[in-house]
Amino acid sequence: MNELGIPFIVLAGMFLLVVITLCLFGVRRFQLRRALGTVDASICTANNRWQMGVCRYQESDLEWFRLLSLSPLPHRKMVRSSIELLGRRKPTEGELTQVPPDVVIVTLSYKGEEVLLAMKFGAYTGLSSWLEAGPVVGIGTWR
Repeated sequence: MNELGIPFIVLAGMFLLVVITLCLFGVRRFQLRRALGTVDASICTANNRWQMGVCRYQESDLEWFRLLSLSPLPHRKMVRSSIELLGRRKPTEGELTQVPPDVVIVTLSYKGEEVLLAMKFGAYTGLSSWLEAGPVVGIGTWR
């Protein structure tokens, strides 16, 4: 092999790895959005940074997946019966640069911890309906 062969093979391999990774991101995103009960929602982390992701409603859980991850498992899972909807608000001036346009900031309480989600208003109405439609605590067998 000549002196240009090995660097070319290494670069071609790295390029192929990047293309495969991007395809896997696309397939994961497609699979998440294809399922019923999914909405785009950013979440505020402990250090006040917003991460883009996807929320998925399950029968008894609200799951949040990071957008830029290859993991099939949710990054955060909240039990429906422990979620309390505290309200919604418009983004503050500082948040406008960190969240998508035309969103509302939804404040949830989950086991005493405050959780902030940024989502479109239509997704917020779906979330509030999903929470209200759940059985009352103490009545029913699945809680």
